[in-house]
Amino acid sequence: MAPERPEDGDRRPRLTPAMADARRAVRQSLADLEAGFVALVALSGGPDSLALAAATAFEAPRAGLRAGAVIVDHQLQEGSGEVAARAAEQARVLGLDPVEVVRVDVAPFRAGGGPEAAARDARYAALAEAARRHSASTVLLGHTLDDQAETVLLGLARGSGAASLSGMAAVNGVYRRPFLGLRRASTVQACRDQGLAPWSDPHNADPAFTRVRVRDRVLPLLESELDPGVVEALARTAELVRDDADALDRMVDEVAEELVDLDDGGCSVPVAWLVANPRALGSRLVRLVVRVEFGLTLTREQTLEVLRLATDWHGQGAVHLRGVRVRRAGTRIVFTAAE
Repeated sequence: MAPERPEDGDRRPRLTPAMADARRAVRQSLADLEAGFVALVALSGGPDSLALAAATAFEAPRAGLRAGAVIVDHQLQEGSGEVAARAAEQARVLGLDPVEVVRVDVAPFRAGGGPEAAARDARYAALAEAARRHSASTVLLGHTLDDQAETVLLGLARGSGAASLSGMAAVNGVYRRPFLGLRRASTVQACRDQGLAPWSDPHNADPAFTRVRVRDRVLPLLESELDPGVVEALARTAELVRDDADALDRMVDEVAEELVDLDDGGCSVPVAWLVANPRALGSRLVRLVVRVEFGLTLTREQTLEVLRLATDWHGQGAVHLRGVRVRRAGTRIVFTAAE
């Protein structure tokens, strides 16, 4: 079935508040890009990404940018190829170019993850490769204010740290999320106003997925029993936490070069600095060293175990992490690759 066109004959759809909000959000997101750059929309065919594609198709040429779309077919549902082809045709009707469908194989999900995480990993890998292939300066994602609130609430339920409670960044490397300030209802209305027919992903109504239960049950209950503005409040919390977390990360980044001594066998950091500074800074330094030097992400428990070599020292032996050995040697905490 051919997608509904955003125009009726030669008449353009009347600009509505939802359309204006979507276009304004995209315009602000693209404002710092130089003319001639390529922006790709990650398009699933759902209302959020379809509204994003329509707004980008309108705004990008006016900013001197070339706009295209990438549709990732996860091949997890029957008929996924037809859904992807329809989304690609909708993108072409909107005037996006290039338009590409990328098929991915979703690997078995890792321990501690799940099918959602596995699909997300495959999707982002495909989007990153598409950005390189098309020399795109940015990939636009359709996450909304509702998605941000769901992310924060999930992080709270899991007892996550600041990185998780910070939610999704409006700009993160090549990725941009223009719609983080818009409600999901606004993107649905923008599609309706333009005569666009979005696809309804059955996974988005399947209560087997944790995020679906948060979306359909938990958040409506919180809005009913606590405050109708709880979605906005959760998103505002993410912004506040992100500001604080970014400031602490910058502080540690600035001192890391002076504090970390490198040698052929690994690196070390001074005990005195870890003891004298708040745990939030010490934890960040430990995680930074292990991530940058050894490519390993530490859990909170692992990080605290390393910190105890400085802050609660009573002669204990080395801490053995996956691929990294950490020990105290005099006034230094020494990190070396495990044999």
